[in-house]
Amino acid sequence: QVQLVESGGGLVQAGGSLRLSCAASGIIDSINTMAWYRQAPGKQRELVASITSGGSTNYADSGKGRFTISRDNAKNTVYLQMNSLKAEDTAVYYCKLREKDSLLLGTWYDYWGQGTQVTVSS
Repeated sequence: QVQLVESGGGLVQAGGSLRLSCAASGIIDSINTMAWYRQAPGKQRELVASITSGGSTNYADSGKGRFTISRDNAKNTVYLQMNSLKAEDTAVYYCKLREKDSLLLGTWYDYWGQGTQVTVSS
């Protein structure tokens, strides 16, 4: 049902910026959380930032002060603005949607995008 499509990744120099986008399509409950995760080769996937449908945000320490997560609820799209990029930010960035079941309170579903590569050269 739900599909997530990420875009905006690429190769940038250290100190540069990128803006990632993730558009969700399908029937999505109005109460949901969208988040960005990343995974470098040989490492575990880790949370970068999340944002609820109400606008509450949460950031991992790695991106605090440099990354900004935002969303457009009408478009079910989440963005990640990444500034002052460092070599250690190099990873595949994944978008995740967690939505509430429209009928069953306490039930939720997770959906993942396929990821977009971010490479930061030093």
